[in-house]
Amino acid sequence: MAARGVMSIHDVDVIDELFDDLMTMLDSPVFVVTTQADAQPAGCLVSFATQTSVQPPSFMVGMLRSDHVVEVASRSEHVAVHVLSRRQRALAELFGGHTDDQISKFTRCTWRAGPYGMPILDDALAWFVGKVVSRSDVGDHVCYLLQPISVWAPESSEELLYLSDVDDLDSSHEAPPPVADHEQRDRLRRYGVLRFTLDVP
Repeated sequence: MAARGVMSIHDVDVIDELFDDLMTMLDSPVFVVTTQADAQPAGCLVSFATQTSVQPPSFMVGMLRSDHVVEVASRSEHVAVHVLSRRQRALAELFGGHTDDQISKFTRCTWRAGPYGMPILDDALAWFVGKVVSRSDVGDHVCYLLQPISVWAPESSEELLYLSDVDDLDSSHEAPPPVADHEQRDRLRRYGVLRFTLDVP
């Protein structure tokens, strides 16, 4: 019998499957990352992303090293990070359920060249463009530390799309139809690049 006030210590082995189960208990918003180099746009859905500093603001995204977007991002100084609402699951499916060698993602959605030439998805709920501060190999991912320099974050009451909403994505299924939310697209076409550029020392 343990003495009163003494905490018992559980010696539990760290097993991959158990750690995966623990991670599935957590939930995070869905982010779609886009970039471009030499007029070649690329993008993917990311599972690992987090703010890393308040002052100065910084954000980190992790992209699977085997994904084509990592090669393109290695030749770019900027990355765009998009936030999606629950009604934009098709956009998450486009960027998370297919690889660039399966379909041309950017011919199946509406987008434009935004700040620093980054591909901006018209149907995203909000987005920011970040300058790449550093790249680090972490396990099977490449982590990009970003300094936000251009932001579009309109007021919205829409619910965000979370990873648990898209945990059934399958890269083997057929290509989806084009994705376009024309009402959202027409509203966001009014933005101007300079309006959303932050002062960066």
